[in-house]
Amino acid sequence: MTTRKIVKIGDKLIGDGQPTFIIAEIGINHNGNIKIAKKLIDMAVFAGCDAVKFQKRTIEDVYTSEELDRPRENPFGSTNGDLKRGLEFSEEEYKEIDRYCKERGIMWFASPWDIKSVDFLEKFNVSCYKIASACLTDDELLKHIKSKGKSIILSTGMSTIEQIKHAVEVLGEKDLILLHCTSTYPSKDEELNLKVIPWLKDTFNCPIGYSGHEVGVYSSVAAVILGACAVERHITLDRAMWGSDQAASLEPDGLNRLVKSIRSIPLWLGNGIKKVYESEKPIIEKLRKVK
Repeated sequence: MTTRKIVKIGDKLIGDGQPTFIIAEIGINHNGNIKIAKKLIDMAVFAGCDAVKFQKRTIEDVYTSEELDRPRENPFGSTNGDLKRGLEFSEEEYKEIDRYCKERGIMWFASPWDIKSVDFLEKFNVSCYKIASACLTDDELLKHIKSKGKSIILSTGMSTIEQIKHAVEVLGEKDLILLHCTSTYPSKDEELNLKVIPWLKDTFNCPIGYSGHEVGVYSSVAAVILGACAVERHITLDRAMWGSDQAASLEPDGLNRLVKSIRSIPLWLGNGIKKVYESEKPIIEKLRKVK
């Protein structure tokens, strides 16, 4: 029997038999505001998450000029470019994020959407790289990320089996974590398809996790019971806040329930050996007529 690989990120081990690695996806839910970002970091720390994640883009490399010039009313201006630029943190702001996460004792990393963003994140010696589902087919980006020699988390939303297998060939299974994902915001219950998690575990020899965009907590808990070694969920201070990802995010109470439930799963599952507990014996005496 092949021993499934264990991946190390920072001081955390991810894989079968290890505590579930819980990622609080801040993404762009900070709305370009460093104070909101810090509150979201605090929220993740309070809940007991292992890491927070951001998104990093070089706007002019990721989007065409036509896309950036497209009219779109938003808090930063009247074009899509105004929005995209407004949501990007500067190097100084990332320095503050790096400092604050170290102060709060939580690791951070990001999803780079282009090569320049990978090189930007290297300045902070991030512990790993997350590859967004949208970038799964970008071989050039995948190879550049792999060249940095760090652990990689790859989401598999909106991807075919063939595309996933090709991406894994490019990256290799060593130091790789695959996340099952459905790339809709929020995702419909009938499209979560959590049974893909056992299939991924049977198909690839690397840790398998789950990146969820659904409303609610317990489907992500079910993902862990099905074998997910890592769980990523978007977080927000308030789902009613402005922003495209807020509705698919967990508020503080939801995140607290998620983390508490996931941490309780090993206790719930026990060791699989059927026994009569001492606490049951008085009930036997009270209720069982034939002993």
